[in-house]
Amino acid sequence: MIFIARQKRKGTDVKSHKDAYQLIVDAIDAGVYAPGDRLVESELADRFRVSRTPIREALQRLETQSMLTRDGRSLIVASLDHNQLAELYEVRAELEGLAAQLAAQHATHEEIHVLYDMIASDRKIIDDPNRLSRANRRFHNQIHLASRNRYLIRQLEMVHRSMALLTSTSLAVDGRGEMALNEHEDIVKAIELRDGEAANKALKKHLSFAFETRLKIDAGEV
Repeated sequence: MIFIARQKRKGTDVKSHKDAYQLIVDAIDAGVYAPGDRLVESELADRFRVSRTPIREALQRLETQSMLTRDGRSLIVASLDHNQLAELYEVRAELEGLAAQLAAQHATHEEIHVLYDMIASDRKIIDDPNRLSRANRRFHNQIHLASRNRYLIRQLEMVHRSMALLTSTSLAVDGRGEMALNEHEDIVKAIELRDGEAANKALKKHLSFAFETRLKIDAGEV
C-alpha cells in the first residue's frame, strides 16, 4: 500500500511538472504574458493552482530554451531582435518547406480534405486577426503532422514556440489575411498533386511574404 501510494504520488508530481510547463507556454502563446512581462513564481503558482516546485522547474526549462531571459534577478518573457527574427524565419522556412514536401508524399486524402476545410472555415474569420492567427497555427500544424516525421515535428514545435515571442500577428495587416489564405490554397493544391517540390516552394513563398510583412510592421510602414 505504501509503495502504491508513493508511485501514485510520484506520477502526480510528474504530471504537475509537465502541466506547469505547458500552462506557462500556452499563456505566453495566448498573449497572457507578452515579451517584457515579468514572471513571478508565486503568482504563477496561484494562477495555475500548481505547487511552486514544478513552476520553478518550468521556468528554468523555459530560460534554457530562451523563452525567458534575466532582468536582474527577475525572469521576463524574452523578445526577438531583428537578427533573431531573421534567423527564426530562415529556419522556419527550411523546416516547414520540408514538412510540406513530405506531406505531398504521405498525406492521406482525408488529411488533404481537412486542410481545404480549414481554409474554408478560416475565410469566415478573416476580419478577426487573433482568431485567424490561432487558426493559422492549426493549419500549419496539420501539415507538420502529415509529414509523418516525428523528428521534424519536434523541431517545428520548438520553432513555433519561439514564434509566440512576437508581439503581434502579421495577419492584422490590411489584406494580409486574404493573401495568406490564398497562399495556403496554393500549398494544399501542391500537396494534393503530390508535387513535393512545388509544395516546398509554395510554403517557403508563403513564409517569405509573412516575414516581409513582419519587417514592415517593425519598421512602422504598415
